[in-house]
Amino acid sequence: MDNLALIESFGDFKDEKGISKIDLMAIIEDSLKTLLRKRYDSDDHFDVIVNPDKGDFQIFLNKMIVEDEMSEDDDLEIEISEAKKIDDSFEVGEEYTQEILVNQLGRRSVLTLKQILTTKLQEYNNAALYEEFHDKIGEIVTGEVHHIRNKHVILLDDDGNEFILPKENQIPSDYFKKGESIRAIVESVDFHGSKPQIILSRTAPKFLEKLLELEIPEIQDGTIILKKVVRIPGEKAKIAVDAYDDRIDPVGACVGVKGSRIHGVVRELKNENIDVIQWSKNPEIMVKRALGNVTVNKIEINEENKYALVYTPVEEISRVIGKQGQNIRLATWLSGYEIDVYREKREDDDVDLNEFRDEIEDWVIDEFKKAGLLTARSILDKDTDVLSKLVDLEEETIDDVKQILKAELDI
Repeated sequence: MDNLALIESFGDFKDEKGISKIDLMAIIEDSLKTLLRKRYDSDDHFDVIVNPDKGDFQIFLNKMIVEDEMSEDDDLEIEISEAKKIDDSFEVGEEYTQEILVNQLGRRSVLTLKQILTTKLQEYNNAALYEEFHDKIGEIVTGEVHHIRNKHVILLDDDGNEFILPKENQIPSDYFKKGESIRAIVESVDFHGSKPQIILSRTAPKFLEKLLELEIPEIQDGTIILKKVVRIPGEKAKIAVDAYDDRIDPVGACVGVKGSRIHGVVRELKNENIDVIQWSKNPEIMVKRALGNVTVNKIEINEENKYALVYTPVEEISRVIGKQGQNIRLATWLSGYEIDVYREKREDDDVDLNEFRDEIEDWVIDEFKKAGLLTARSILDKDTDVLSKLVDLEEETIDDVKQILKAELDI
C-alpha cells in the first residue's frame, strides 16, 4: 500500500465525521511521527512532509554516512561504499536522505499506523465535540429519547450526539417515552474517560430564561430585560423584568393577551406556575412585588443584613408564605432579601387552633376541638376550672396552653 492509497482508505471516515482535508493531513502527520517513534524510538532522523493540496505525504529518512564496516544501526547509518553507489560525491560524515514509502515499513507497521490514525481521529472528534458543546453551555438543545434508565435518560440529536438528562435535572412531573423529542439546556460538558459527556437540565433557572427568550421577541432583541429568574421546578417560578423604554409594559409584554405568550413556557415546564413582576431598585417595592398579590401593610428593610420584615394581617399569612413555603422562599431569592413575616393583630382578632400545632402538641389541640373549642379566644374566654370540666386535661396543661395563646394574641 502506497502513501496515497493509505489516505484513500480513510476517505469514508473523513467524509462521515466531516474532517477537513487539512485537519486530516495534520492527524496523519502526527500519526506517522508516533509510528516512527514506536519503530525507531525517535523521530529525530525523519522528516515528514504533508501536502494537503495533493492529499499526499512523504517520509524522508536522514542517514549518516560512515566508514565501511562501522555502521552500528543500518536503519540510521549507511556505509560509504553503499552511499557512493547512489552518488559518487558523498563523503563520510555527510547526511544521506532517503524517501521511505509506508509499505517499506512492513505490513505490521502499516496496521499499527492504521490503529494510531483511528485513535487520533477519534481523539480529534472527541475534542471537536467537547468544544462544540462547551460553547453551548446554557443554550437549549433538542434530543430524541433513546434510552430510559432509572437514574437518567439518554437522548440523541440529529447528528447522533449523545446527551444525558439525570433524574435530578428532570422536572418532577416529567414522563418520557422512547422516541419523544425533548428540550433542555446544556448544563455541563466534561470528559468521561476519553469521551465528552454532555449533561442536560430542565430544572435550572437558565432553562426558563432561554424558553422566555424563544417565546418573547422583546427579550430576545433586548427591549425587555430579564433581571432575575428563580424557580422551584414543576411547582412555581418568579421572574423580574424591566424595560429600557418607560412606554413599554414589560410584564404585559411577557404575559401576552390572556397569557398567550407565557402559556407555551408553562406547558413546556409541566404547568409550572409563573409569576411575572416588574423589577425595581427600591428594596421595599421589590420585596412587595416579589411576594405577589398579597396585602402588606408595612415593610422594614435592613440593608446591611439584607433582611426584610413584612407586616401583614393574620388572614394573609398563608398566602404570603404559600404552599409549603414556596411563595416566601421564591420572593426571598428574587428580591435578594431574607423575608420574615410579622402577623398584625386587632383586638378582636382570633386564631384557629390549628395554627399552633408547632407549639402545642396535637393531642392537646384535639381535646379542645372535641369540646367545640376551635380558636384561641374560645379558650381564653373561659376560666381554667371551667375548661378542666369540658376537656380531659390537667389544669396545669390548660394554663400552659393559655400562656402560648396569650403570647400569640399579645394579651
